[in-house]
Amino acid sequence: MSIFGKIMGAIFGHEASATSAGGGTTAGSASAGTTSAGTPPAGSAPAGGGATSGTASSAAPSSAPARTVDVARILDKAVAAHNEKLEWRTSIVDLMKALDIDSSLSARKELAKELGYSGDTNDSASMNVWLHKQVMAKLAANGGKLPPEIKH
Repeated sequence: MSIFGKIMGAIFGHEASATSAGGGTTAGSASAGTTSAGTPPAGSAPAGGGATSGTASSAAPSSAPARTVDVARILDKAVAAHNEKLEWRTSIVDLMKALDIDSSLSARKELAKELGYSGDTNDSASMNVWLHKQVMAKLAANGGKLPPEIKH
């Protein structure tokens, strides 16, 4: 599963990661996806006519999301479960740590590649800022409700 797929899965549930990642679907994820996220793919399937997971990932941002998820509530709860101060609202590293996802430089470089980062991945500070903005934008595009101060 992609790193962004893991982030989506941790926040939205496993069916979101299956449809947004475009692969790695298990039987359990597929049945969960048809229950919660069945409406947008069904509405777009006749027009797309392609693979279900590809249609779902391309249709979700352009149509109304199947459900809205309070990202701040989920991440604040995840942070509370850790014994360190994590600033997920401003830090991609802390966001990944809060979700128990590998936040190493190599993992962030992989995430940058997944999301189409064209800058220098050796400039980790710039890359991290870009990653955080992209992840927040993609969460919002997929039905994530974000506090106004972190909408990019």
